[in-house]
Amino acid sequence: MKTKKVIRNVILVLSCILVFSAILYRELIGYGIAQLRGQMHIINNAKPIEEVLADPNCPDSIRAKLLLIAEIRKFAIDSLGLKDSKNYSTFYDQKGQPVLWVLTACEAFSMKAYQWKFPFLGSVSYKGFFIKDKGIPEQNRLKNEGYDTEFAPTGGWSTLGWFKDPVLSNMLRRNEGSLAELIIHELTHSTVYLPGSVDYNENLATFIGEQGALRFLKSKYGSNSEELKKYTGRQQDEEVFGNYMVNACKQLDSLYITMSNDTDIRKMQLKKYFFIKDLILGINQLPLNYPDRYRFTFPGDHLPNNAWFMGFYRYRSSQGTFQRDLIALRGDLKLFVQQIVASVK
Repeated sequence: MKTKKVIRNVILVLSCILVFSAILYRELIGYGIAQLRGQMHIINNAKPIEEVLADPNCPDSIRAKLLLIAEIRKFAIDSLGLKDSKNYSTFYDQKGQPVLWVLTACEAFSMKAYQWKFPFLGSVSYKGFFIKDKGIPEQNRLKNEGYDTEFAPTGGWSTLGWFKDPVLSNMLRRNEGSLAELIIHELTHSTVYLPGSVDYNENLATFIGEQGALRFLKSKYGSNSEELKKYTGRQQDEEVFGNYMVNACKQLDSLYITMSNDTDIRKMQLKKYFFIKDLILGINQLPLNYPDRYRFTFPGDHLPNNAWFMGFYRYRSSQGTFQRDLIALRGDLKLFVQQIVASVK
C-alpha cells in the first residue's frame, strides 16, 4: 500500500509539473508548433533535385545552378571536411516570395541585443517566422518596451541537421561565388553549433563560407578566372565594409556610455540620430570595388537603428581572429574545420 501511495504521489507531482510547464511555456510551445508547420510545409513540398533535373521542362538556367550546388556541396564535404548530410539534395520553389522573416532587437541606448531563450538552442538573438504577420505583434511588443527592432526576410537558414534543408529557388538568383558562400555557410551550421553562442556561430559560418567559396571558385574555374576575380573583389569590399560596421558598433557603444547619466530622452535621441547619420554618410567614403552594393537608402528621416548595426556585428566581429588562426595553419581550411569541430565536442 505504501509503495502504491508513493507512486501516486510521484505521478501527481509529475502531472503538476507538466501542467505548470504547459502554462508557463504556452507561448513558446505555440511558436514551436507554428515553426514546425512552416518547416514541414517546405520539406513536404520540396522535390528531389534528381527529379527536377529529369524534367524536360526545367529551364537551363535552373539546371545549371542546381548542378553547381551539387558540386559546391561535394566540395564542402570532401575538401573542407563539413558534415555529410542530405541537405541541399531537394528543391523548393518559393515562387519569388520570401518564406522566412527574421526579427532582431537591441536596446535603444546600448549595443546589447535582445535574447530569446529556446530549448537546446539556448539564448538566441533572433527569432524566425514563416508567416510574416505572426512576427509583427512580437515586433510591436518589443518596440513598446523601448527596443530598436529589425524585421526582414532572409535568403537561407539551417535547421542544424534536424531536417533536410532544401535549395530555395531564390538562392538560384545568386552568382557562382555568392551561391557557394551561402551553401558552405549553412553547411557549417549543421557541422558546428554552440548553443547560446549566436555571434560565434554566425562569425564562424561567415568565415568558412567566404574562405570556402574562394577555394571552390579557384578549384573549379581557375586562379585567373573572372568568377574568382569578381568574388575576390566582392570579398575585399566585405572586409572593408565589415570592419567599418564593427567599428561603428563600438563607436555607438561608446556614445551610449557617455549618455548613461542623461535623463532627457529627446536629447539622447537627437544625439543618436545625428551620430548614426554621420556613420551612414561615412559608408560613401569607403574604398570599395563595387560601391553601389553599399548605397543604402532610407525613407525620409528614418535611419537604421541599433538592431540593424548589430546584425553586422553578429556576422563579422570575429573575422580577424579566425583569419589569424587560419594563417597559423598555413591556410589549411580543412584542418581549421577539423580543429574547430574537435574543440566544441
